[in-house]
Amino acid sequence: MSERTSGEGTRLTLDLWHPNCWAIESTSEYDGGILAHAIYDAPTAGVERSNGLFTAYGESLDEVETLLDVIADSDLTGEVLELQERFDSRGKHVAPGPVAREFFLEYDPSDMMCPQLLKQGFVHSAPTQIENGRERWEVWFAGAREEIQPRIETVMDETGAEIRVASISTSEGAEPERSRRLDTLTRSQRQAFELAREEGYYRWPREVSTRELAAEMDISKTTLLEHLRKAESKLLDPQ
Repeated sequence: MSERTSGEGTRLTLDLWHPNCWAIESTSEYDGGILAHAIYDAPTAGVERSNGLFTAYGESLDEVETLLDVIADSDLTGEVLELQERFDSRGKHVAPGPVAREFFLEYDPSDMMCPQLLKQGFVHSAPTQIENGRERWEVWFAGAREEIQPRIETVMDETGAEIRVASISTSEGAEPERSRRLDTLTRSQRQAFELAREEGYYRWPREVSTRELAAEMDISKTTLLEHLRKAESKLLDPQ
């Protein structure tokens, strides 16, 4: 008979790039983003194509249409089936951009990251968000916290991926340490981080775009992203 146990667990947000990904390639060259919801054909031996449900989103209809055309033309994708109605039965807008289109897509499962992360104990807990050529994964890890980095390095070695921990949290003892790390940020980094947090950049679905944050701070999108990445790095660095 199996036993019931309880534990703290660790929640992580992974900032990830990996090769041969149609979503990463598409969003690195064109505006807009993609949410990856679910896979409907498990990647098993002999399976050449998997079907997935996705949402393309952006600031305008033209932006989303262009992104869908790029996805359909990719050598890494098969048929794109655009849905006429949204899957959200409540009628609420669930994508980070004002315009969104759901679609089914056929693609090669051999380069999927989900099985590789799951093999190392990282359980996918929310739709993956892809923007600016990067994937944002929300995962849970039930093992010891000191095992996280070695497991991530194993995934990178086996897949050629680049993975950065964008956030990490457990249920206890995080607030005093977080306050100490906030004090290490420069004025610009803290301003960008606090604005992003207040406006819902770190929520899912994301409630504000990097373009909107940059406009509010009167800086370029590239500068904003640099401030955020440096802030995140300092906040996550245990040293």
